[in-house]
Amino acid sequence: MTSTTERIDNVRQRNLAAVLELVHRGGSPSRAEITARTGLNRSTIGALVAELEAVGLVVETDPTASTRVGRPSPRVEPSKDIAVIAVNPEVDAITAGLVGLGARVFHRVRREVNHTLSPEEASAVIAELVTELQARDAGSSRRVLAAGLAVPGLVRSSDGTVRWAPHLEWREVPFTQLVHEAIGIPTFADNDASLGAHAEWLFGAGRGVNELIYLNGGASGIGGGVIVRGVPLGGAHGYAGEFGQNRPGHHDSADRVTLNGTLEDEVSRSRLLHSVGLEIADEPSLKAALHRSVDPAVTLEIERQQRVLAVALANAINVFNPERVVLGGFLATLLEWGYPSLPREIEASTVPAAWEGVSIYPAALGEDRLLIGAAELALAPVLRDPMRIAES
Repeated sequence: MTSTTERIDNVRQRNLAAVLELVHRGGSPSRAEITARTGLNRSTIGALVAELEAVGLVVETDPTASTRVGRPSPRVEPSKDIAVIAVNPEVDAITAGLVGLGARVFHRVRREVNHTLSPEEASAVIAELVTELQARDAGSSRRVLAAGLAVPGLVRSSDGTVRWAPHLEWREVPFTQLVHEAIGIPTFADNDASLGAHAEWLFGAGRGVNELIYLNGGASGIGGGVIVRGVPLGGAHGYAGEFGQNRPGHHDSADRVTLNGTLEDEVSRSRLLHSVGLEIADEPSLKAALHRSVDPAVTLEIERQQRVLAVALANAINVFNPERVVLGGFLATLLEWGYPSLPREIEASTVPAAWEGVSIYPAALGEDRLLIGAAELALAPVLRDPMRIAES
């Protein structure tokens, strides 16, 4: 039987978590706004904010000017003294960042690689990048709590094992454990596109939307995530969202460039790089190279990929009937190229009723979307139970 003290502690934990979540996601809400959104009374909110401030999770700042009658309410901001390590290992580079509450990316570093890294090699590179991040942050008093990994592959949610990452050539790899041993802090992992979807839903182009489809285009292909009624769709074992493995139809057989190719074979970042004579480039560099090109073949390749992507997106819209579709990575470039050509192509292949009211946006978090998603994974234990930070 649960004692009265335990019940009170559980209620306090839930209230602290609710306040911290609002501050984390809410853009420095005032105490009055937190009171209104939680339904708790002013004195309770004051005490909860004081507890969170005492353990270094939030700070109170001067109130902003207001036309409301009465004393202005102080604003509550996420503390800059708490951070996590966020990592995205890819086939051509590993990117790592130091990310705080409120989706603030303090530092980011990128290491290009010239061959497909083994899990052990990738763990060693991550350790080096963490050391570099620590050096860049040496002048701060930030406390690093944990690490989150956004992996381009199927990741078992229960223990972070990478079941299959085809482009990295990894199968059944205990990558979370390898990185934990390399950097010495609690480490969590999930699929990169699922984490990107979560980040865009919380902080980016999907904010405030309850029905969302997100597709991520990266060096390892195309993955995705779905939000249904305000809840991320994980599937039975956490593997939902593998849009890149679908095989879209083609209105014109000439648009097919691979034999029975999957979406990520046909709509490919590597094909875009090849079209402008590049082997490796980050997202802004690839976008800039595509826009600089005057080669008609580049335009033809982009338009071909748009047509194939449109069919795949139309199929997803017909199935999920979302409010919004968000495209990240090189897919955002395909969306923006000749806008609104891609939405017109999608509409032509979509059931009219399913298309009604659908909006399509590029990812708002840019290159940071996967790091912010990985950071959410690492921050999750503290967001669920803020006072655990005082015990660690």
